[in-house]
Amino acid sequence: MACAALAALLCASLAGCSSTGGKRAEDARAAQAAGGKAAVNTPRWTFAMVTHSGDGDTFWDIVQKGAQQAADKDNITFLYGHDEEAQRQSQLVQSYIDQKVDGLIVSLAKPNAMKDVVAKAEKAGIPVITVNSGAAESKAFGALTHIGQDETVAGEAVGEELNKRGRKKALCVLHEQGNVGHEQRCDGAKKTFKGDLQKLYVEGTNMPDVQSSIESKLQADPGIDAVVTLGAPFAPTAVKAKEQAGSKAEVDTFDLNAQVAGGLKDGSLGFAVDQQPYLQGYQAVDLLWLYKYNSDVLGGGEPVLTGPQVITKKDASALLEFTKRGTR
Repeated sequence: MACAALAALLCASLAGCSSTGGKRAEDARAAQAAGGKAAVNTPRWTFAMVTHSGDGDTFWDIVQKGAQQAADKDNITFLYGHDEEAQRQSQLVQSYIDQKVDGLIVSLAKPNAMKDVVAKAEKAGIPVITVNSGAAESKAFGALTHIGQDETVAGEAVGEELNKRGRKKALCVLHEQGNVGHEQRCDGAKKTFKGDLQKLYVEGTNMPDVQSSIESKLQADPGIDAVVTLGAPFAPTAVKAKEQAGSKAEVDTFDLNAQVAGGLKDGSLGFAVDQQPYLQGYQAVDLLWLYKYNSDVLGGGEPVLTGPQVITKKDASALLEFTKRGTR
């Protein structure tokens, strides 16, 4: 029922379905998909997604869930690979090219390492959609479109929200060095924030190190009144660091999961910037299917944006149910 409702909502908001034949056809597809059956009779194509995710990243779990549910609906065999090290991510893409998949979805957190292999996919006749990271490079690399949020715009939204909250000194915590999207987030926040914003680089694969690094910074500079993490899993760690440091800084974060929604609800977090990862996975598969089936392309040469959306305490209760089922 939930899948059927979601499919109907997406149809109404994204496809402009009519209330007659088009809607009935879409409702039939949604009902079939809700039962775990393909809702179309197109060939059994194979799509692969390769991201820069590390192990256990809840954000990418949500992206993957959206992609898998769209694949079930679209009669797609869905393959997923990930590696936070750029060269290994590139090698995974090459392995799927060698398997002659029918479509590829890739993230471009470190675009220079991915440029050549994306070109190889294009040369092999495999359509590519980029997702989450790499909006600036996507078109130049030959991708059909990019799905995600503009990281600079998202950062600017954070700076504006910090201003509304009267913050004067913020710490932007970067957990993956070399990730261009993370730099853009902090730089965007710095652009619009009227106070002082500093960057802190941490080793994101080592949570104790993340906590101690933030804690040390807060102890050394009691003037910091806001800590901004760039991923939902790091927000609770920043809260622990703040408590250990005896700091009164507000902790805010990019991205959303059940813990973040709970933190917003209980007031331990100030706000979150949601880029709707479920949509990134779902739409990437759906758009590849539309391209294969009907040569459709969305975006008109510009990214298809899924965010940013600033989430606060007033939104938390409504979203908590969805985060617990792993779709927000």
